[in-house]
Amino acid sequence: MPSMVVIATTAVPDHLRGALSRWTSEVVPGIFVGSVSARVRDELRHAVTEVVGNGAAVLVHPAATEQGYAIRTAGTRRRIPAGFDGLTLIRMTTAPKAKNMQTPS
Repeated sequence: MPSMVVIATTAVPDHLRGALSRWTSEVVPGIFVGSVSARVRDELRHAVTEVVGNGAAVLVHPAATEQGYAIRTAGTRRRIPAGFDGLTLIRMTTAPKAKNMQTPS
C-alpha cells in the first residue's frame, strides 16, 4: 500500500534529483514529496545513500512509532536523529570550525 514520503536534499548531484523526480514531485528545490510503496521508498533511500557524495539527504516516512513517522538520513549533517525513550529527537552537533585565515603581509 503506498504511503507518503518526503525527501529533503542538500547539495546532491543533478542526476540524483532527476532520479527522485521520476517517483516524486519536487515541490521546491531539493524537497521531494510523493506516495510510493515501501519497496520503492527503500530503493530510493538506497539510491540516495549511494550517490549523496558531499551532500546530505533526509527521508521521512510513516512508521508504526509513537510519533507516527521515521527519519532516515544520508550524508553529513549537523542535525542527527537520536532515539530517546521511544521518540526520535534531533541532536545538534557542533559546527565545523573555520580554518584560521592569514592576512597577506
